[in-house]
This record gives sequence, structure tokens and C-alpha cells, in this order.
Amino acid sequence: MLAKEKKSLEINAISKSLTEANATFLVDFKGMDVSQVTKLRKDLSSCEGKLRVTKNTLARIALKDHKESNEVLSSGLVGTNAFVFAYNEVSAVAKVISKCSKSVEAFKLKKGIMEGQELSSAQIIHLGSLASKDELRSQLLSLLTTPATQLVRTINEVPSKFVRVLAAKKDNAA
Repeated sequence: MLAKEKKSLEINAISKSLTEANATFLVDFKGMDVSQVTKLRKDLSSCEGKLRVTKNTLARIALKDHKESNEVLSSGLVGTNAFVFAYNEVSAVAKVISKCSKSVEAFKLKKGIMEGQELSSAQIIHLGSLASKDELRSQLLSLLTTPATQLVRTINEVPSKFVRVLAAKKDNAA
């Protein structure tokens, strides 16, 4: 394959990912070893995220087709960069990259974009601290079942008190 064709495919792949992703984060991975990058890729794939390393010049070309992303991310394309794309649950992907930035000194969060809004590294870390969809669903379910549980306990308490009163009468009579 010719070099131009490879570059064109890379630009198209980045452009497609920018279109499909719910959020895009720009990170600096300079200094990470292969095992750390492999672990990061594996963690991201488990939450429908993807790490894509590309040349800055190709990234700039791909960003030209995406006005909002271009305005936010192009200024951060200095040095060794990678895009992290969140295709489903953004907070889960943010949690993975936040955890990586804390545990791997060489990994740096630069900036991100979600729904047309720029995210700083502090905002990405905060986004990663939010509860996931499953956690929120379990909290909602707990809130919905609590009144019913309390009602059942209250209803069961009436016969229990009656039995305790009868037992106390029996003990006093004996």
C-alpha cells in the first residue's frame, strides 16, 4: 500500500471515530512502556473506549472536518499525543483514563470534548468520579423499593406486637 493511501485511511479512521464517539479526550502518553499502554487499551475496550495514537499532522487534517473538535483539540496537538474515544458511557472511559493518570506518572490528560463543550483535565477527572449507569440504576431501584419495604415491615409489626402482648399476659398469669 502506498504511503498516501495509508495516510488517507488513517485520516478517515480518525474522522469516523470523531463522528461516532460521544466524547473525545486528548492525552499525552510519552514515557509509558508497552505493558502500561496494553493494559490501558484493554481497560478502555472493556468500557467501549478506544485509544488511537496518530501523527499530529494527520490528526489536524482529520479535525478540519469537525469544527467544534478542531477548535478544542487542535491547540493541544503538541508532542506525543493519542486520542481516547468514548463510544458509549463517557464516565466509564473518563474513569479509566483518570485512574491511569494517577497510577502512571508518564500519562497526562490534556483536554477533551463532549457534546461540543471543552473539558479540562480537572473536568475529565471529575467526570471519571461520577457514578456509572449501572450504579445509578441500582441507586434508583433502591429508592423505589424502600417505601414498599418499609410498608411491609409496618404491616408485619402489628401481628408481631399482638403476639408479644399475648406472650407477656401468659407470662404474668403463670
